[in-house]
Amino acid sequence: MTKQLKLKIVTPERLILDEMVDQVSLPTTLGEITVLPEHIPLISGLASGDIVAYINGEQIPMAVVGGFIEVKKNESNITEVAVLADFAEHVSELNDTAIEKAKARAEELKTLMENKDHVDFEHFEAELERSLTRVKIADKWRTRKYRK
Repeated sequence: MTKQLKLKIVTPERLILDEMVDQVSLPTTLGEITVLPEHIPLISGLASGDIVAYINGEQIPMAVVGGFIEVKKNESNITEVAVLADFAEHVSELNDTAIEKAKARAEELKTLMENKDHVDFEHFEAELERSLTRVKIADKWRTRKYRK
């Protein structure tokens, strides 16, 4: 039996994934990393991009925007990866309708940001980044095979 690690991805709205996986690749603020079983403890900021978990050779991709990652060993000496994301969703949730909505919303937000009377730039920037990340990751995984 091969060693695995426990991956848990959580957003403020919901639990995205809680499974044992062979490895996981994540976009951190310092670059992309891959966490394998028995990885050293680590805390890092999460960048926008895709998280890809691997189980028995199958890929499970998720779009993610911001947050933190913690890698540690639990009391049973199993490596745990906790992802606390501002936004995350499985690529299979990004259907053509959702992608078109995200593109339209990104364009709308770009136009609104040009109006200097709007004060809430952080909100607009976060929502714009979320929409653009959804589009980018959906396009990247559109033709690839992955577990739904």
